[in-house]
Amino acid sequence: MKKNELSIIQSIRRRAAKAAPQAARIRLGIGDDAAVLEALPRGEELLVTTDLLIEGSHFRRERHPARALGHKALARGLSDIAAMGGQPLYALLSVCLPPWADEKWRKQFFAGLFHLARSAGVALVGGDLSAGGRFAADIVVLGSAARGQVLQRSRAAPGELIYVSGSLGGSALGLARLRRGQCSRADPAVRRHLYPIPRLALGRFLAEKLHVQAAMDLSDGLSLDLFRMAAESRVGAEIWAEALPVFPGANRGQALHGGEDYELLFTLGSGRQVPRSFEGVPLTAIGVVTRSRRLSLIGPGGRRTRLPVGGFQHKLA
Repeated sequence: MKKNELSIIQSIRRRAAKAAPQAARIRLGIGDDAAVLEALPRGEELLVTTDLLIEGSHFRRERHPARALGHKALARGLSDIAAMGGQPLYALLSVCLPPWADEKWRKQFFAGLFHLARSAGVALVGGDLSAGGRFAADIVVLGSAARGQVLQRSRAAPGELIYVSGSLGGSALGLARLRRGQCSRADPAVRRHLYPIPRLALGRFLAEKLHVQAAMDLSDGLSLDLFRMAAESRVGAEIWAEALPVFPGANRGQALHGGEDYELLFTLGSGRQVPRSFEGVPLTAIGVVTRSRRLSLIGPGGRRTRLPVGGFQHKLA
């Protein structure tokens, strides 16, 4: 294992060096016990996030190709940075490789990861490699944001409108089609599930131009993530069912409770002007923040019902 481990690390190191857009700010990268990075300029704050991708919990290898998993492993962390209005800079990746992850599979996994890293301006500066019974990847992403402009879940205020980017339910629809095995990987819903797009430019636009205060990404489903934002802000929300931007072919349940859309959820005062779209991504008002701590769904004719909290949650003992 030692020789194989070293050869894998050397391969990753070479690919990371070629893909590193932040090379000028990396004093010491992969190869030592720790990376050495240049300090952030004055007026910027450091953002740090981590995310796990585990075989059996987050994916099935018979349905999810290696390249897509490499893309998604990084995309999950990048989406967190986007939700804070930040610019991603560096990543660290720790991987547990099972016996079935052969050289061809590993190359495809890292091809997906480095392709996204280049487009997002992220440098891989370290991590860890181990062997085990099933695959797991832990991504750590470091980014920066202007001091005082970091978006937070806890800043939604009563009377503000609730917005989402893009459309909802596409990833859940894609996963359902993958499970049935009756689709092509070129299917838009399947691609939405396999290759999510972190809304990095939009996050910075919300923070820097619209001066949004409250935002988060939609990783576990609108209803669950909205519940989390409301809890952190100590507010409630009314969602207009007819206003939901549902992904073509998805149903309203998938739009409300389906996970892994990685769109941005944000709030802004009703008197503020929000463009209909940003760089081709629609921005849709779907409800309003309320003083009540309840979550309500407003249906046709103004009929009000309780919004059930669904979405993805790990089953922990």
